[in-house]
Amino acid sequence: MKPLQSIAMGVVVLLLVAAVEGHDLLADPLGWVLVLVGVRALPGDFPLRTALLRLGVAAALVSLPLWVPGVVAVLDDADEALAWAVDLPRLTWYAVLCAALVRAADTAGDLVARAWWRTALAGSVLVIVLPVLVLGAGLDALTDVAGVVVALVPVVVVGLLFWCAGRAWAAGPSTPVTEVHR
Repeated sequence: MKPLQSIAMGVVVLLLVAAVEGHDLLADPLGWVLVLVGVRALPGDFPLRTALLRLGVAAALVSLPLWVPGVVAVLDDADEALAWAVDLPRLTWYAVLCAALVRAADTAGDLVARAWWRTALAGSVLVIVLPVLVLGAGLDALTDVAGVVVALVPVVVVGLLFWCAGRAWAAGPSTPVTEVHR
């Protein structure tokens, strides 16, 4: 599997919920394992690779207790700002991923991919900032916009990850082709 495909599949696991008796069968820690496997498979000189690994580990650690239904129930009953703060490592990881892919596409001269990743980066930053404006500053007029951006950005990121997975600048180290003997 190509690095960006692994990352995309991990993000899909993070986004989907398959709840059975209160337990999510698509555990977010599993999604983070796929994400981290993909990030580790990126070339060593890939932009922001170390930051992606560290933030991914932090987000994975935060996701462990959140897999427990009782913790999620307490968080659901708490202030919305607390839920946003708990989600901040994941949200920051999305933004750093987009920034890394902007740089990688730019270095490779892939202007179309760079433009798309810049758009995703802007959306990722909005996902971080809009809740602050809605919850903290009381700008309730932005509530609907925030809801759309929060729902749309991860889906766009997954689509872009799959779209760019086969590009040379995102393919990761090449693996030798072995002959099949009959």
